[in-house]
Amino acid sequence: MAGSMKEIKSRIKSVENTMQITKAMELVASSKLRRAKERAENSRPYFTTLRQTLNDIVESNTEFTSPYTQTREVKRTCYVVMAGDRGLAGGYNSNVFRMMTYRMGSRDALLVPVGRKAMEFASRSGKKVLSHQFEVAADLSVSDCFAMARLLCDGFRSGDFDEVYVGYTNFVSMLKQEPELLALLPLKKKSDIYGNIGFEYLGDKAPKRVKPAGPLTLYEPDSETVFNTIVPEYVAGLIYGALCESIASEQAARRTAMDAASKNASEMIETLNLNYNRARQAAITQEITEIIGGANG
Repeated sequence: MAGSMKEIKSRIKSVENTMQITKAMELVASSKLRRAKERAENSRPYFTTLRQTLNDIVESNTEFTSPYTQTREVKRTCYVVMAGDRGLAGGYNSNVFRMMTYRMGSRDALLVPVGRKAMEFASRSGKKVLSHQFEVAADLSVSDCFAMARLLCDGFRSGDFDEVYVGYTNFVSMLKQEPELLALLPLKKKSDIYGNIGFEYLGDKAPKRVKPAGPLTLYEPDSETVFNTIVPEYVAGLIYGALCESIASEQAARRTAMDAASKNASEMIETLNLNYNRARQAAITQEITEIIGGANG
């Protein structure tokens, strides 16, 4: 009985130590989540301005052409896959990987993994990796997103691939994060520029705009050159926004998972304490019985 009590006591101590770790991870995730949400909100005005400029250029030019708006036969697709650097985040990583596996199917695809878990997914998938320089998602900055956008735009214009998508996790709420696949290239006229991009979709609340009789803005040297110059920045804005959404989703998922783990640990400790008290009571009862038996003998 003493051995059983000692084993239960040791297990209680082990679970208490685990609960301390999960509570600490929950607090860290909450702190990082606030910063990630602020990054996402601060990036939206810049992205919205770029999107509006692209839309104005397209609307004011009836004969507008650009290599970024040309749709061609799809022979190869490039996918940017955003995931976390670590686990212990519930289904955050597995959900986006499941979506990407379904969407890619048997297509000829190039992958740009963002995050260590995404790198592991790319290795398991057997698909060719376009770049390994974005392995650590937590270390990526705005400049890294611009570098990735230039890499994707150059590859698209040169014909290395015919369309570009980014797979990420959209932050809906603290308890809900949804994996999404966002089309980056080629750009569609108006419908996609004002379409559901996963960050700030205006939908039915979008202000009604009357198309002017002629262009109200003059672009130097010309609108097409300005458009082609802005597109990489626009794509970088999409990538940065997706990255912010993914990081916020990861921290929310980790916070939820660690909160559930802490509650489970607390319930386990209560059960173990109950078992310990029962074992202690049984030991005391046995000792009293032995003493009484010895006195009677």
